[in-house]
Amino acid sequence: MPSIAKKVSLNVQESRAPVTAAKPADRMTQLIDSKEAQTEAAAPDNMSAAELMRKDEQADRTDDISEGQAVAAPSDLSSIDSSDPLSFELPENEKRQDFSDDPTIKNIEDKDGKKHTTLNLSNYAKQVNSAVWSPNMKVNSAMTIKMQALLDWNHASPGPIDGGWGMNSKKALVNFQTMKGLPATGKMDQKTWDALIKNIPANKPVLVTYTLTKADLDTNFATTPSGSEAKSKMKGLYYQDIKEMLGERFHMDVRYLDKLNKNKEYKVGETITVLNNRGELNQRINRIVANKADQTLYAYNGDKLVATYPTTVGSAATPSPKGTFKIINKVKMPWYKSTVGEGAQKKVHMIAPGPNNPVGVVWMGLSKPSYGLHGSPVPEGISRQGSAGCVRLTNWDVLEVYANVENGAVVELQ
Repeated sequence: MPSIAKKVSLNVQESRAPVTAAKPADRMTQLIDSKEAQTEAAAPDNMSAAELMRKDEQADRTDDISEGQAVAAPSDLSSIDSSDPLSFELPENEKRQDFSDDPTIKNIEDKDGKKHTTLNLSNYAKQVNSAVWSPNMKVNSAMTIKMQALLDWNHASPGPIDGGWGMNSKKALVNFQTMKGLPATGKMDQKTWDALIKNIPANKPVLVTYTLTKADLDTNFATTPSGSEAKSKMKGLYYQDIKEMLGERFHMDVRYLDKLNKNKEYKVGETITVLNNRGELNQRINRIVANKADQTLYAYNGDKLVATYPTTVGSAATPSPKGTFKIINKVKMPWYKSTVGEGAQKKVHMIAPGPNNPVGVVWMGLSKPSYGLHGSPVPEGISRQGSAGCVRLTNWDVLEVYANVENGAVVELQ
């Protein structure tokens, strides 16, 4: 497969802009009803890869994990090397913890019919919903958000939607063109626009209003501590706050959620503006290609490319193995067996499930021991930070793969 990463020089008006320089804040604040908006920090997709890498490296310094492995439960050690001299035992009360009914998956999958409306939308939201692409149109935030949403709805995931046209959005457009058999130019044109809207209801709004419920606010929230030992003392690696939860539910970067909902208190009964979610993929996935050069996961049904997702595939320090493997197990809400230190200083900690678990909300183990496809506690870092040799996706994207991939599916790591 040719490298997609080399073909992403997209701009909505088809004029080339340098992708390495930091971009100014988008024009959204000029369109939002409130004219008193102050200068905003750049959204993640508008930050340079180098800057994001620095942020990830700084965050990783607080992570003391030297190696680790996802397991279905603390007692599920069958796939762990029995020669491991370290013993591990959880207190009886913790062994009985059951995460099968944890609301995290339901929050992301949104299968219980969250009530969205188009009432009381801002002028900006209305502009997004009514935006239509035309040749030579000027770049604007409304069109950018609509394109990101359309790509997401067509299962060419741009990662967290943020109103900025960065590398994950550019890759998503190239991937979509590839899926539809169009020239993979990375530039918008009439045929691409027609294909984007072809299977989407004409009246489907991009931005909708959602009223926060008591169940939303009653979700478990907790600050994620640094270090494996501190994490292992947590009952669950929950969302840190409601904004993080809503960001994952609606596939949004939290900073964009904040921009849309200035001065909101996020309390029961309050109406906020969010992205309208994509429908289910409903495509059998029996072959996956994870390409490190492209930082993209390609999902196939036979020879048909049915979905693509931005991903992180290993790192310079811990590269993923190259080759062809198979998915041998699938686990929702996995525990994580974390190993810290070496030699006599070596310790093992079991980290409870949750969206901020090191492997997110899903683990799909490969026939290569200790390697797998999994979620991420840092969705905005996908394609930018490194991983410990595994294939990392956003929690919502990995759940879509989980729902459609079969055990025994082939996984090619390139």
